[in-house]
This record gives sequence, C-alpha cells and structure tokens, in this order.
Amino acid sequence: MEVKKDILWRVYLCFIGMGLFGVAILAKIFMLQNVEGNYWRSMADSLHTRYVSLEADRGTIYSEEGRMLSTSIPYFNLRVDFAADGLKANNGKIFKENIDSLSICLSNLFQDRTPREYKTLLKEAYKHKDRYFLLKRDVQFVQYQAVRNFPMFRLGKNKGGLIAETKNKRINPFKLLANRTIGLSRENAQNVGLERTYDNYLKGVTGKRLMRRIAGGTFVPVEGYDIEPENGRDIITTIDVNMQDIAETALMNMMVSNEAETGTCILMEVKTGKIKAIANLGRQPDGSYWEDMNYALRVGEPGSTFKLATVIAAIEDRYVTMNDQVNLNEGRLQIGKRTVFDSEPHPGQTNVSIKHAFELSSNVGMAQLAMKCYQKKPNDFVAHLRKLKLDKTTGIDLVGEGSPVIKSTKSRTWSATSLPWMSFGYEVLISPMQTCMLYNAVANNGVMMKPYLVNAIMEYGQPVRDFDPEIVMDSICSQNTLRQVKAMLEGVVTNGTAKSLWSPYYKIAGKTGTALVANGKDGYSKKIYQSSFAGYFPANDPQFTCVVVIRNKPNAVKFYGGAVAGPVFREVADKLYAIAVEKQRPMRAAIAIDTLLAFKNGQGRDWKTILNTLNLPTQGALGNSNWVSPRVDDKKIAFTTVKQIKGGVPDVTGMGLKDALYLLENAGMRVIVKGAGKVTSQSLPGGSILGKNQTIVIELS
Repeated sequence: MEVKKDILWRVYLCFIGMGLFGVAILAKIFMLQNVEGNYWRSMADSLHTRYVSLEADRGTIYSEEGRMLSTSIPYFNLRVDFAADGLKANNGKIFKENIDSLSICLSNLFQDRTPREYKTLLKEAYKHKDRYFLLKRDVQFVQYQAVRNFPMFRLGKNKGGLIAETKNKRINPFKLLANRTIGLSRENAQNVGLERTYDNYLKGVTGKRLMRRIAGGTFVPVEGYDIEPENGRDIITTIDVNMQDIAETALMNMMVSNEAETGTCILMEVKTGKIKAIANLGRQPDGSYWEDMNYALRVGEPGSTFKLATVIAAIEDRYVTMNDQVNLNEGRLQIGKRTVFDSEPHPGQTNVSIKHAFELSSNVGMAQLAMKCYQKKPNDFVAHLRKLKLDKTTGIDLVGEGSPVIKSTKSRTWSATSLPWMSFGYEVLISPMQTCMLYNAVANNGVMMKPYLVNAIMEYGQPVRDFDPEIVMDSICSQNTLRQVKAMLEGVVTNGTAKSLWSPYYKIAGKTGTALVANGKDGYSKKIYQSSFAGYFPANDPQFTCVVVIRNKPNAVKFYGGAVAGPVFREVADKLYAIAVEKQRPMRAAIAIDTLLAFKNGQGRDWKTILNTLNLPTQGALGNSNWVSPRVDDKKIAFTTVKQIKGGVPDVTGMGLKDALYLLENAGMRVIVKGAGKVTSQSLPGGSILGKNQTIVIELS
C-alpha cells in the first residue's frame, strides 16, 4: 500500500506540474495576443513594410509674359500585378484571352521586342505570379495613355493588373535661352540658378506610400495608406522671352564671329531694376557655345567701364568739374617702375578736358586725375567707391554671386601704384552685374535699384508672395554731378571711343572698356583682352541699361570694347527701341484657372468656403445645401447640381471618400471601398432603387 501511495503521489505531482505549465502557456498566449499584441504586430509590420517617397510635382518657372521657361513633364514606370484578383479568377481566363493581342499592341507601340518575345516575357511573369513585374521604364505620357487602353490593361488595376509609377523630368522648353539663369534641377547634383534659389517653393512637399514586402523580396503598394504630396509653387520671373532672345542672339553672333571664350549680356529695366534678359555663353571644347556658367556674376578686373566710378568720386568730392584740364602726356605715363599706357597714343595731345579724356578712355588721364585728387588721401577714394556699393554684392536672387574686392591702404597688396591703376579698372574685382547696377543708377536719375529676377510666387494661379522694386540708395551723387557724368557718357558715343554706335534715331549713353586679363600661371603673356560696353538708352528718357562683357581668345585680331562689345549693345538697343513701346502685361493680369486642376464633387457650402478663401473666379449661382459638380468653363469655375433622388441610391461619382461615405451610410448602405482619391465608379448606379441593408462597392482613383 505504501508503494502504491508513493507512486500515485508522484503521478499527481506530475499532473499538477503539467497543468501549471499549461496554464502558464495559456497565460503567455493571452498576454501576447491581448496585452502585447499591438507592439509585436507593429514589430512584424516594420520588418515587412516600408514607406517610399511620393515625388511632388515641381512648380513651373514662367517668363513675365507667361511663357514656360522650366517645367516638369511626367514619365512612367509600368509594372504589372500578375496576382491581381481579375487575373487569378477563372483559372486566369482574362490573361489567357488577352495575352496575344496585348503582346502585339506592346510590340507595335514600343518597337523594342517582337510580339513573340513579349508573349514569352508575360507568360513567364504570370507563371511566377509576379506582383510587381517591371514591364517598361520611362514611358512618355502619350504612350502611357495608349497602354491604358490595351487589352487586359483597360480593365483597370484590380482586373488588368497595370500599375503606373509616376516620376517627373525637368525640361527647359527654350533650351539655351537663359538656361543658366533659370537653372537646372538635377536629381544627383546641386541645382543652380533660380531652380536653386527658389527650390523651397518649387519642390513642394514630398508624400509617402506604404509598401509591403511579398515573396521574392518585392514590395507592392498597400492601398489606402498614401500620404499625398503637395505640389510645388510656380515662379513668375522678370525675364522677357523676346528680349532674352534678342540679347542671346546678338551675343552669340559676336562670340562666333570673333571665336571668343566667354561672354555675358545683361539687360535691366531702369526704373525697377528688373532683369529683363541675361545671356551667358561659354565656348565648349568642340567649338560650340552653351550657357555653362553665369558669367554675369563672376568678378574680375572691369577695365575702363570702371572709370565712371572714378569721375563720379572726383566731381562729387568737388575736386574737379568735367571741364577742368588733365594731361594725357601723349598716352604714356611713368609711375614708379610701372608705365601707364593708353590703348592708342595721342600725339600732340597734352592738356584736355576731363570730359574729353573720359570720351577717349584715356588711362593716363584717369591716373592723373586720381593722383591729383587723392594721392595724399587714397582712402577717401576707396571710401567713395564703397559709398557706390562696389565693395558689396548686388544681392540679386541668384546663388553664387562672386565677392567683389576694393582694396584700401590696409590691404596686403596695396602699393604706390594701386591708386592710379584702380582709377582705370585694374587692381579691383567687381562683377558685370555690379557694373550694370552702377550705370543703371546714373540712368535712373541717381536712384540705385537692386537687380532682381522674380516678380511673384504663385499657387493655383494666385500670388502668395510678390516682389517689388527695391531701392538700394536714394541718390548716388548730387544732381550737379549727375548732369556732368551723363554728358560724359553721351560724349563717348558722339565724340569718343564708341562713335560707331551713334544712332540717328535715339541717343545712347555709355562707356567702352578694353582690359588685358591674366590667364592663370601664364599671366598677361597670352594677350587675352576683355571687351566691354556699359550704357543705357534712350539717353534722354532711359528705359533699359545694358552691359556686355566678352573675353576674347588669345591674340585676337579684334578686341577693343567699341568693336566687340559695342556692336552687341547696339543690336540689342536697336531691336528693343523698335518694340519698347509695346508694353507687355505681367502674367498675373492674365491668370486663368488651370483646366488640369483635379476637382471633386461636394456640397455647395463647402465649395463656397473654398472659393472665398482662394478668391477663385466663378460663374453661376451656388446654393448651400445642394450637391454640385465643378468644371472649368470660360476660365472660371462653374457648377452643375448633382440631383440626389429621395429613396434612391446616392450618386457619389466624382466625390471624395468623406462625402461619399456620408451620403451612402446615411442612406443605410454598407460600403466597400477600393483605391484612393475620388470616386470613379459605384457598383449600384445613382438613383436606382434603394434596398434595405444593401452593400455597395465604390472604386476611387
């Protein structure tokens, strides 16, 4: 008996232990499923799902008159879900019935495979039930539209399996025209130009799409979990396409004929500071020209166009007037161990007026003037240059503007010859844009304007930010000084180095420049000259300031500013004078509703709120309680009433999911939703007899 009891006790103990172990397992299962379930499910999802970015449509850059300068066009990667419900149904009946005709259509459209090769490719993918099969990359929009109507694919995503991934490609419709200024938007490199400066506005907000990993490591989209991207805003520039074309053509003609290395032509509107055109050309290894750099913003020794700053300083500081005399010394002057040369000798000419020395572009005359006025106080001359803002960038809305250099006696490279050499544009570094801003101030009766390239930032046709003309200085000098320097600039064209630019139809004022420039380690030995002309027209009522700077090839036969840069200025001025009276309206005056906007049907009161908030143009009456369908009609939004029959199935086609569910569920219907976006179809037609507890399937796209 004792042995039996001992055995039973042990058996009972084992049963109790097994029971407790089972209870512990059940308790753990309960904890995992009900207490810790959400945590572990999220952990599992994180291993099998991921978010991918949905690219927002980048905003468009327009010219002032409304022409596209840079825009995005859609391209598509076409994929096929061979495990779609429609392709699995009835033992693949849809696939088997359509594969031959589909293969022929694909072959005829893309012409990269024979129908037999396409058929083999599709059958192999179908055999493996590939859920994300890549059919074709970089398909154009027109081709995509055709593919959507092909056999099998025309049945839609769920039945035909077609999946389209959209991506945008940036293009400049006018190609070379203002290419560097407008800029480039590049995926794997830094943007340049306006594309870079206003990138935060143009790029929009990136969306997200939830992707789930399936067999084979492929990821497919999870429906209903997209975060839609917010499209970028549009930019309205100050660029005028016709003026840009004129400037670019004139510059190109001279660059090609003279085989020049680089060149820029800037056109600024006098009263506002708007940049109407900015052409930049660089010679490529094959001899062609392209907008490879923004030479308008690169600093360098300006040469004789800088003499305007010298005479403004001397006259404004009341050391001289334009009629005072200066010694040309027949075009040659020894200063210390260096010699100042004029581009042409002046035999027999010694004492001439400062005005005539300026008209002849005499380096000797400017050096004599600077030493006479500022030799004892050279920093006074430097201070005046800084007062003219020549030591600061213009602040134009382009990234990459070079930093100017205006030396002073504290500079490490200052020497006894710095002052005279600075007076005629050497030993200083400024950009053509700075030169343009200075000459424009003279043309604008002394008011210095900040140059700018963007008029407005737009969203859905409405301005969200405007850019107005900005005054940098109310007056760069006195009216007395201004009258004298204007007379000197006009004298250059009537009686100086730019006599070839004289026009019988309108007055031109400006200054030529010819500078010997250094070429890296070779220094000045290559005899590379920079030709320039800066001026404005018509001189009696200035409308435009134009600056042309061209860097010539080594040992060029033609290199004087009046012979190289001057003709470019004259060609631009002649053509603009002919069309300047036809003032083009800014784009904002002609803004209309975009016919490509995606509209959704909704309640009248909701649409009223939208219209009032965005200030959109409309036509026709709009009630508060009725359901309406919007459309664009004659550049305005018009509405059609969507009738909802009492006791019938609500018509929710064209509505967003929120409104559709509101109507259908209030009608007592059970709703099954497929897709995302707005309702494209409903399984029970609107207005049909409404049954009790009916189920309706709505597809969104």
